[in-house]
Amino acid sequence: MSAPARPADLAALAEYSAKIGADPLLIQAAGGNSSVKSGDVMWIKASGTVLADAMRRDIFVPCDLPKMRAALAAQSAIADQPQEFLLQEGGLRPSIETSLHAVFPQPVVVHVHCVHTLCMAIQADPLAAIGTALDHFSWGYVPYAKPGANLAAQVAGLVGSGEVDVIVLGNHGLIVAAETVGEVASLLAAVHEALRPKQAPLTGPTEMPDLPKGWQPAPDSLIRLGKSAELTAMASAGSLYPDHVIFCGVAIRAVPSVADLPDPTDPDTPPAILIQGQGAALRADASAGARALAQCLGDVLGRTAPDARLHYLSAAQNMELLDWDAEKYRQALNA
Repeated sequence: MSAPARPADLAALAEYSAKIGADPLLIQAAGGNSSVKSGDVMWIKASGTVLADAMRRDIFVPCDLPKMRAALAAQSAIADQPQEFLLQEGGLRPSIETSLHAVFPQPVVVHVHCVHTLCMAIQADPLAAIGTALDHFSWGYVPYAKPGANLAAQVAGLVGSGEVDVIVLGNHGLIVAAETVGEVASLLAAVHEALRPKQAPLTGPTEMPDLPKGWQPAPDSLIRLGKSAELTAMASAGSLYPDHVIFCGVAIRAVPSVADLPDPTDPDTPPAILIQGQGAALRADASAGARALAQCLGDVLGRTAPDARLHYLSAAQNMELLDWDAEKYRQALNA
């Protein structure tokens, strides 16, 4: 089976994807995805690939759009198996969030794990946190659901008319859609700025005490978080969004001192650990994905009021992410 012809605007989408993929306030590791529809074909980022690589390698794969939409409408189990809609042989699988893109009528769709959005989407009352910030946009909100066909069905109920082009996903991120790549870029930039938290990012020293062999200082944002007792308690209380669970495990462990850091060679030792009042440490063998998501946690909670009430993923929601073959595949590609 030969791949369909590439649409003219796929090159522009690749260039834009690489740009946002290099911005850790929008994309972390293999997170996020982008797509463009051309007739009956939707080209979407492949699972496990990195948007930042979009100009260095071919990260987009073609999918059968009518077949995907029909599976969603029929509530078929294959709607959660995006590889079933691939229009080329072998190679990479379509993104696990292919169904999420398929429900939008607009040709160009971009999904990001925008830090500004996450600061709102993790709140116990995200709509109150957003307030009037998005009043000038045609937007909607969907509570947390495991990425896949179920989430896509909820989003479809808001975007089917084509009037809504901004979706905030509870405990997850942001989706924007438009007619062209340029319009998507402008829309995403405007929403990102509109959701800028009132809480300024954490600043301050990032010095760390000497760490045992097998440990290294964590990204600066997580070190600053670890120096705050309130934010350490907030971070260690539970998981706030899917990619943290996938790449760093459930929540984040906090230990009283450097001496309490566990053996980094123990397979049960998480990649990142907070050291109360002193900062944070990262395993020396941590993957690029784990490092990126450790930084993201610091970026998000570092812009969150220490007395904020947050909504954490449940134990069952954590488990369904950890026991998901599609996510194991994506993580393996982003090791």
